[in-house]
Amino acid sequence: MDNLRGALLMILAMLGFSAEDAFIKTITQTVPLGQVLIYMGAAGGFLFAILANRAGYCIWSRAFFHPMILFRNAGEVVGTSAFVMALTLIPLSLASALLQANPIFVALGAILFFGERVGWRRWMAIGAGLAGVLIILRPWANAFDPGAVVAIIAALGLSVRDLGSRHQPRSVHPLQTSTWGFMLLVPIGAVMLSISGGAVRLNGTEMAMIAGAVALAMIGYHALTLAMQAGEVGVVTPFRYVRLVFGILLGWALFAERPDAWMLIGAAIVVGAGLYTLIRERRAMARAPFQSPAAQGMTPPTDT
Repeated sequence: MDNLRGALLMILAMLGFSAEDAFIKTITQTVPLGQVLIYMGAAGGFLFAILANRAGYCIWSRAFFHPMILFRNAGEVVGTSAFVMALTLIPLSLASALLQANPIFVALGAILFFGERVGWRRWMAIGAGLAGVLIILRPWANAFDPGAVVAIIAALGLSVRDLGSRHQPRSVHPLQTSTWGFMLLVPIGAVMLSISGGAVRLNGTEMAMIAGAVALAMIGYHALTLAMQAGEVGVVTPFRYVRLVFGILLGWALFAERPDAWMLIGAAIVVGAGLYTLIRERRAMARAPFQSPAAQGMTPPTDT
């Protein structure tokens, strides 16, 4: 196992996802959200279908209707749609910070809905992570942005996706679930577009930015997959938090965002709690029987 290569690939993946977020935030300033979801879903679904077919996995499978796959895909649709919406409502740095609560919500969901038993240390980490989220949100302060709740919904939805991936049939490959997840964005986007008032004609710049967002998502996914194959999961996975750093830097450079001290403190608490939770979970997995590829972290962590 080459942990250095795995870590560098994970950093590249997070850079790709963060740049994708910046592209989406820019494009949704002039193109309706539903229209963006349709294009992203159709293009991403098409490309993932090609990858799945080349790898020997059929996307037309009865496994799509397995309860855990439906559970997983519902979470992905809600999480991705909500995160794209959050990017239109709140600063990129704030959306990136709140998304880092995903491992905390996954751990809490595993306890509440799947009967996973954890010790007091992980309970403390979960509590600290939730406190960090509250510090970021500050619902008691005048600076509270209601749009941030949409980012929390996104993190919760993606947590449902990750929990479903953990418990999906072992015969189902992440390329199949990623294809289904992207394709489901098309009807969701169509509904949102019909409510918002219809599509707009894209100019060359807007088309290029949507194509760039899809390309960055694919680069991120491919780098993520290679990272998980190259290094030990317990060593490579914590580098997913570098996405927050990229989110803050891109927000500062492209959108003139200036995160305040409270957001940075809350984000640091969330990241610390999430890292501890991930480490404890990986230790538990190391003592457990075989896990499916998705349970081992092959599913993209964003992510959009």
